[in-house]
Amino acid sequence: MTDNYVIRPMSAADIDDAVAWAAAEGWNPGERDAQCFASVDPAGFIGGFLDGRMIASISVVNYDEAFSFLGFYIVQPEYRGKGYGYRLWQEGMAHAGDRAVGLDGVVAEQENYRRSGFELAYRNIRYGGTPILPAALPGLEIRALKTPDDALKAFDRTVFPVAREAFLDAWLGTRGHAAFAAYRDGVFAGYATVRPCVTGAKIGPLFALDADVAGALAAATIGAVETNEIFLDVPEPNAAAVRLAGQLGLSPVFETARMYRGTAPDIDLSRIFGVTSFELG
Repeated sequence: MTDNYVIRPMSAADIDDAVAWAAAEGWNPGERDAQCFASVDPAGFIGGFLDGRMIASISVVNYDEAFSFLGFYIVQPEYRGKGYGYRLWQEGMAHAGDRAVGLDGVVAEQENYRRSGFELAYRNIRYGGTPILPAALPGLEIRALKTPDDALKAFDRTVFPVAREAFLDAWLGTRGHAAFAAYRDGVFAGYATVRPCVTGAKIGPLFALDADVAGALAAATIGAVETNEIFLDVPEPNAAAVRLAGQLGLSPVFETARMYRGTAPDIDLSRIFGVTSFELG
């Protein structure tokens, strides 16, 4: 391996390139994901540069002192199998330190992740297609929102391992993202965001107390975008979420393995009807 290989944090333009690589791999990231992702831990986006050109990427985003999430682990095809990716992997894991680390691994790489100390928790299934709008339900109020309030932050904390206020501020408020909160009898019952992607649009997160609330939020998000192709990433253990994806007229198109190094977090999967992002958890 040449000594002209340099590992360093990515610039904003480099992060845009990593998102484009993810699109080329078929991961279908959102059009404005990069600026939201970088709001959490800019130093966690690390590139491998050969003769000044980025040839490999990884993100190991430290949310707090206890938890990180790994994504964007991509080596350009012509440089695979030459050790560049492994050196970058080591740098990324060093950035995480002793934190527990989560990832959504593609099927082909699951065994490699296992050898690096990651254990399977469950599968996430991406569903996609032309959606069928669910019927409106009485007793539910859906409100558009741009910023997270205390009720939303508290709810989010039940379905994500740590508080992530900086990320939520960026995710809900980014141009092109549409977010909605649901209230049942005046009480916060869930929220959802939809964003334009390279292909179609993706709902994520879709967090709700139950399938009725999730369906109402899904209807609001679908109605907020000008596309007839919708994607939703569903944790397979949540049977109600799997049923809802089918009721929306969506079919499985892709899958990942949610894996953790260290203790898997205690989160309420029954409230997760749509994962926020395969790249940041």
